[in-house]
Amino acid sequence: MKVELYTQPECPPCTIVKQFLQHHGVSYEEFDVKKDTIARNRMVHEYDSFSTPTVVVDSIVVAGFNIEKLQELLGIKE
Repeated sequence: MKVELYTQPECPPCTIVKQFLQHHGVSYEEFDVKKDTIARNRMVHEYDSFSTPTVVVDSIVVAGFNIEKLQELLGIKE
């Protein structure tokens, strides 16, 4: 399973999602869309997302803060 996390500085929901993924031992690749214009363009144009955090699990996009959807996609039961 491939997990990509698109974040930006000073984004409290981004921090919560990172902590959630780390707590559950989920490996992910993080992209800071403020520093990385290629990642920002991919998030906007490929994934049609204009907000952070944006999480891509394989090819499924979760735009914004949606822990319940992430739990479902990652098979995490709370």
